[in-house]
Amino acid sequence: MTNVHPDAQPSPPAAAPSLRPHTPLPDYYATDAERDRFIARMFNDTASDYDRIERVLAWGSGRWYRREALRRAGLASGMQVLDVGIGTGLVAREALALVGAGGSLVGVDPSPGMMGEVRLPGVELLTGRAEALPRPDASCDFLSMGYALRHINDVAPAFAEFHRVLRPGGRLLVLEITRPASRAGLLALKAYMRAFVPLVARIVGRRKDTAELWRYYWDTIEACIAPETVMAALRAAGFQDVQRHVELGIFSEYTAVKADHA
Repeated sequence: MTNVHPDAQPSPPAAAPSLRPHTPLPDYYATDAERDRFIARMFNDTASDYDRIERVLAWGSGRWYRREALRRAGLASGMQVLDVGIGTGLVAREALALVGAGGSLVGVDPSPGMMGEVRLPGVELLTGRAEALPRPDASCDFLSMGYALRHINDVAPAFAEFHRVLRPGGRLLVLEITRPASRAGLLALKAYMRAFVPLVARIVGRRKDTAELWRYYWDTIEACIAPETVMAALRAAGFQDVQRHVELGIFSEYTAVKADHA
């Protein structure tokens, strides 16, 4: 059930310069307002196909990888988790398994369609955006964001919000797909994402526009800000111990810690 938390009065985000997650993509939209409408439509309309296609594209390894990434980032039993951009709940499902009965999870997403696909008992779902999280200050031990960084409007205020809602000593994990460093790797991934993935989406998906979503997915990867820029933005937001772990040359795990001033 999607609702608004009674304490959902976020403090104003810390002042920070604007930082777009990727350069504009005029093939899909012409203005910021059109971008917002395009993203809302795409995720709402294709939500029912998302998990089915993800399972095919991940060759069945998605659940294992997400759980291992959460473990590497320090998620442990009993923690209170905020999953930003919860989508259909793929990261949240693995987080719940790790925190156990003593932990809890709140999911935030701007897409009612995506959250309508979440099937996780006990999870509180809130409509909201990364740049203005509907959560109180210092209200979670661990914050995760799985493959949603490229779809937010502004990285700097989002990271400021992540810092605000974490408790002192709280841990952060941002999962993303990033461009391979080598030209050969880039060409191979581009061919996979621009040709094979949309083909799978057309075969496996039930909606015609699902293939468009996955083409857009690649275009945001190709145009995304560099990992060094992401890490610098995390430090600028006040995070410490900012690190990036990479699997298979493309799966980036950005981790950081909010300083413990206690």
